[in-house]
Amino acid sequence: MSTPGVKTANPGPLGLMGFGMTTVLLNLHNSGVLDLSIVIVAMGIALGGLAQIIAGILEFKHGNTFGGTAFTAYGTFWWSLVFIWVNPFAAAGIAAPDGNSMGFYMLLWCIFTLFMFIGTLKHNRATQAVFLTLTVLFLILAIEKFTGSHVLCIIAGIEGIICGLCAIYSAVGQIVNGEFGKTILPL
Repeated sequence: MSTPGVKTANPGPLGLMGFGMTTVLLNLHNSGVLDLSIVIVAMGIALGGLAQIIAGILEFKHGNTFGGTAFTAYGTFWWSLVFIWVNPFAAAGIAAPDGNSMGFYMLLWCIFTLFMFIGTLKHNRATQAVFLTLTVLFLILAIEKFTGSHVLCIIAGIEGIICGLCAIYSAVGQIVNGEFGKTILPL
């Protein structure tokens, strides 16, 4: 709810930028360009996780169930993925994931994202592109985890870079169009 005379900011670009930049960085790793390092882990915690969760909470506050659900869920995705990589519970006997468990992890995210994509059919094309490419990305990653195919990992990396760039474009488009008060970058 907004206060009369006070303009409330759109948290969407923050969430999209957090998602997009982190997705591009991780998929530079999946495609073989970068090694998995603290750079990706830190981005996953800060921009992929925290920034999206903040954006999600603000979207809920603005009454946007779709944006709130998407940003909060994908923010916690990044935190859970970092937990999986780091496995701070190894000393307690919690095993590192195998391909099968990671395959189901990715498959569940694919199913969630497919349903979110259906919700985007009432949104702009840029948002549809983000969720469609993300659905495909999670599907490829699920199959890759189940099969252990290195080729599918590279394909997923390329798809993930495309997905992340779609999100970055959407974020920049919302910012630029909002600043100029007209459509400069079509969404």
